[in-house]
Amino acid sequence: MPISNTDIHKLKSIKNIEDATRFLYSKIEPTKDIDDALALAKKAHAGQFRKSGEEYVIHPILVAAITAEISNNESMTVSALLHDVVEDTELTLVDVSDRFGLEVATIVEGLTKIDKIRGDELIPSNSNEKLMLSALSFRKMLIASIKDIRVLVVKLCDRLHNMLTLDALPPHKQKRISEETLVVYAPIAHRLGISFLKNLLEDLSFTYLFPQEAHKIQNYYDQNYETIEIKLNEFKSAVSNILIQNGFAENSFKILSRIKHKYSIYLKMQRKGISIDEILDLLAIRILVENDVECYKVLGLIHLNFQPLASRFKDYIAVPKENGYQTIHTTVFHKKAIFEVQIRTFKMHQTAELGVAAHWKYKSGVSNIKLDWLDNLQYQEENLEEFYTLAKNDLYSEEISVFSPKGDIWTLPRGAVALDFAYAVHSDIGNKAVSAYINKTKSSLLTELHNGDIVKIETDDEIKTRCTWIDAVKTSKAKSNIKHICNQRLKDINKIVGINILSTVMNLNYHRVKEWLSENKISYDTLATDIDRLKFIINSYIQDIANNNRFKRFLTRHRFKLKKYDLKEIEIYSNNNIGKISFDYCCHPKYGDEIIGFLEKNTVHIHHKMCKKAYDKLLNHDKMVFVKWKKENLYNYKMIVSLQNEKGALAKFLTYLAKLDINIISIEINEAQKNYFRYCELIFETKEANLNKLRAKIEQKIKVIDFIRTDDAYNNNFS
Repeated sequence: MPISNTDIHKLKSIKNIEDATRFLYSKIEPTKDIDDALALAKKAHAGQFRKSGEEYVIHPILVAAITAEISNNESMTVSALLHDVVEDTELTLVDVSDRFGLEVATIVEGLTKIDKIRGDELIPSNSNEKLMLSALSFRKMLIASIKDIRVLVVKLCDRLHNMLTLDALPPHKQKRISEETLVVYAPIAHRLGISFLKNLLEDLSFTYLFPQEAHKIQNYYDQNYETIEIKLNEFKSAVSNILIQNGFAENSFKILSRIKHKYSIYLKMQRKGISIDEILDLLAIRILVENDVECYKVLGLIHLNFQPLASRFKDYIAVPKENGYQTIHTTVFHKKAIFEVQIRTFKMHQTAELGVAAHWKYKSGVSNIKLDWLDNLQYQEENLEEFYTLAKNDLYSEEISVFSPKGDIWTLPRGAVALDFAYAVHSDIGNKAVSAYINKTKSSLLTELHNGDIVKIETDDEIKTRCTWIDAVKTSKAKSNIKHICNQRLKDINKIVGINILSTVMNLNYHRVKEWLSENKISYDTLATDIDRLKFIINSYIQDIANNNRFKRFLTRHRFKLKKYDLKEIEIYSNNNIGKISFDYCCHPKYGDEIIGFLEKNTVHIHHKMCKKAYDKLLNHDKMVFVKWKKENLYNYKMIVSLQNEKGALAKFLTYLAKLDINIISIEINEAQKNYFRYCELIFETKEANLNKLRAKIEQKIKVIDFIRTDDAYNNNFS
């Protein structure tokens, strides 16, 4: 079973090799390989010390003990003992393979690959490189683990021991390591289904990152300990009596009590803007029984004897989560208190607590845990920031389960739309999807899905390009496929736009200009986006025709020099007279969107590059000019947040906004409600044009209730 609180305290207090060795052998029977690996680790790390002053080898011994406790697997335990020897000593992977076999060497190799990306000094938390480091950690860890998932399990055990001994480091390092743990390691533990490890890593990180908030929650527990225990014991006793009275033998079931872990409480308080007293699933019991049928019998007895909250019922036994989690959740009233009740079998409990590690611990297999998500995390060639965003969304999101018409179950992140389902089934289906039927009702592909929906996708023969939908889908698979298609579409469009602009400047036929470019082997891929390249091509054309006497008169009658026009937020380059610009309502281009400009008399009409109407004009080779957004635009936003009612909270939040280069224009705060302001409304301006990116940064610090751009281009009249 998971590591007990007693063992956690022991792990923190062990300071010498002898105690560490005894603790290891209390968790797993010694074998020749374990004894040999222990001896080798002691020899390899002799003379090495941790920052706390303890002998370094204590660390791998205790990591091995944690690994043994949750897996009872010899190869994993040996690998944990040796996980630092290849990196820190002269021992090679070939040496490890020769002495302990290929299986151990493979795990050690994966662990070594992960460690190579992390230097002794972590990137400062206020650096842009911090996100890149986290992204790189994700990429390396996942790729290294595809060969053997045990790499991740051992690495998580390694991180747990590091977190348990983090108090030996200075505060700035504690914060950096805790940040990495929260955004890299805890999500992976969650995806592997190792819930106790995820909760431990989150709570340990929370203590260092938000010490005041953690202290408040701990104080609440301390002050209400007796009341909480009395409530839980009374409810457990009442449930136990009901089960026995209805035919359950006293030794055939087990009831465990649980209080929501601290970081989860903090997140819910922030997300919902509520106090700790208002959290409905703060108190919970778990009822463990022998088989699936008994789970449903217990559920019936609970609902017959206690008033249930219908909106808080979930059946993860019939529809398991993708990480193998199976439990029935319901919430009921008892003596004016609210309790979450979780019902599962003893085997389900093993899987719920240990996830993929239960496969080795109990030898009974955990075939319902899907690991194909590891392969799915081999995204397109995004930059690291995009990779990290996609990976984190896939690894650590609340989930829903939906069905195909044939009854196949698909797990998607909460907020997923029908198009996400289409891509989950197959990339080709997503690319060619035209509509959806949700519970037999025809619906848009952007309709949000809910637990239990039955979804059918209709497709066309051709790939559908819908680039403006990339922010509407939730899964990385959908986002990556849409982005890939749209990038190719953009390249094709840019080629046409570039020639159209040249044709307009030269007042020549489109096909004549294209023929000249081909004859001279001149690349024109970037003419639509690179003004310097456009000017260079124009000069090349002028020089080419100037060498031909027949064009001398032509050159004297035409002017090809591009003039720059600044009209509001748009820069325009043209050799025609430009009087004004107009934003067409067919595509609603917003600041920062890819745009193109069509010339009609002295007016430039601005369209989104992906606009269908604009595409028809492109193919018709209408006159065009070079357009782009000005670089130093300020974009206007309105935001409503839930702000905690405590001294300095507003100042702290405004300081954070200032670090994001946000200029506050106005602020209005409503009266306090319980422990929180009802809302704080801010109007501000910033250079950041990407609404979703900016919101994500702000939500790292505070709960955002509403967040909108107030300056979409099509809402303004420009001249």
